[in-house]
Amino acid sequence: MDTEALKKYSALHPKPAGLTLQYGTAGFRTKAEQLDHVMFRMGLLAVLRSKAVASTIGIVVTASHNPEEDNGVKLVDPLGEMLHPSWEEYATQLANAEEQELQKIITEICQKAAVNQHQDASVFIGRDTRPSSEKLSQSVIDGISVLGGQYHDYGLVTTPQLHYMVCCQNTQGQYGKATLEGYYEKLSKAFTELIKQSPSSGESQRHLKIDCANGIGALKLSEMQPYFPKEVQIHLYNDGTKEKLNHLCGADFVKVHQKPPRGLDMKPNERCCSFDGDADRIVYYYKDATGHFHLIDGDKIATLISIFLKELLAKVGQALKMAVVQTAYANGSSTRYLEETLKVPVHCVKTGVKHLHHKAQEFDVGVYFEANGHGTVLFSKAAETKVRQLAKEEKDDEKREAAKVLENMIDLINQTVGDAVSDMLVIEAILALKGLTVQQWDALYTDLPNRLLKVQVADRRVIDTTDAERRAVTPPGLQEKIDALVKEYKLSRAFVRPSGTEDVVRIYAEADTQENADALAHEVSLAVYHLAGGKGAPPQP
Repeated sequence: MDTEALKKYSALHPKPAGLTLQYGTAGFRTKAEQLDHVMFRMGLLAVLRSKAVASTIGIVVTASHNPEEDNGVKLVDPLGEMLHPSWEEYATQLANAEEQELQKIITEICQKAAVNQHQDASVFIGRDTRPSSEKLSQSVIDGISVLGGQYHDYGLVTTPQLHYMVCCQNTQGQYGKATLEGYYEKLSKAFTELIKQSPSSGESQRHLKIDCANGIGALKLSEMQPYFPKEVQIHLYNDGTKEKLNHLCGADFVKVHQKPPRGLDMKPNERCCSFDGDADRIVYYYKDATGHFHLIDGDKIATLISIFLKELLAKVGQALKMAVVQTAYANGSSTRYLEETLKVPVHCVKTGVKHLHHKAQEFDVGVYFEANGHGTVLFSKAAETKVRQLAKEEKDDEKREAAKVLENMIDLINQTVGDAVSDMLVIEAILALKGLTVQQWDALYTDLPNRLLKVQVADRRVIDTTDAERRAVTPPGLQEKIDALVKEYKLSRAFVRPSGTEDVVRIYAEADTQENADALAHEVSLAVYHLAGGKGAPPQP
């Protein structure tokens, strides 16, 4: 390691005094002007990680659904998954190190993680459309170069596209070609094959309006348009030419405010969807004939996909084990429908994509979605091999055809991470194949009314939870109080959990009516305020 070069370059990317950041589920995220030193240092870390695992590592410069002024960075591990938890710790240490300790901390990481200094390092970089992203990704490149790493800069890509590239590269092309064309070709080929099987194929066009959050999704969808079959017409809104990223639009806005984005005129019963800023989340919605807005969130997307996959698995006749993974935020109606009507096992895990992904890996077919629209499906190696073999060799026509549909599904789904483009195509294919309208999909079950609130506290660490965050262990008395409140309402449940990023406690409540869900959420927020050290004035109803 060239210590002089490290010193010289590090001085060009100085750390602001007194700034400490934490690498969380979303990597680092804060105001763009505070991130230059972090980007440089994540370039360094990516080289170390690459040497440690002798594979290509990815770096994405994005702050997803945050305001345009923010930015962020996350690292991508060899198979396109999120950075290993032990390295999140190293990332935090490196980002917060004072200038003069940098060398020492790098040496410590090399020792702790058994980094082979003589191993070549390779890093893939991608970025979103924020004004600050290009300059910040240059800082990443400085970090990679100073430690002698090789890099490939993909420039503007969606976050899931970069995850995909990294996986392709490290599977020596088994997962696909590590180029944008490779991504477009693989997905569109699988999609076209699926659409061919649909009952109304060829005669009617399918229209879909897409709110691209004024982000990268718009650029990449327009690049992909020539690859789509002519039956599918997509119409892009909030394409970033006029308005600010994520401002009054995007999946997060639509989900939180339960209303359509600005800049998209909806006619009754038209299918619409929204991506988030870096295109790794998607939600659907429509207006009914009376003008009432209906949101179709991650829970209902997971349900649609589960129904479809379960039917196919039954036709293929293999004893493959399927399950759905949710968090405590999943609507109670979705859990009930999956378990009782569909008879599919449901597992609840802690909030955060990495927990869902990890659990989903335990099954032959693991479907996971967060209510916010981030999710995908994982197929075990054994299941995938079996399906591909049946699609080729099965003598029984019906079984073979079902296996072929499954095989195309496997190719259409981005198994590395939630991907709005891929998920959109999966949903469109299923709706076409099953001949379902958006209203029929929505009518599978009715969401229980719910309410999300947050309470500011002096220290979020006073709240500790168990049972996948569904029960509070501390402070004493809080869970008993919540249990008593829940008993007063029909079909109700409530839970509280500390935020991962700020000193607030998040509250979720659902009940038989909106009025009751609101009342329950408010009563729980008062309990949190009084028992967990609330700040400021008590919560008002």
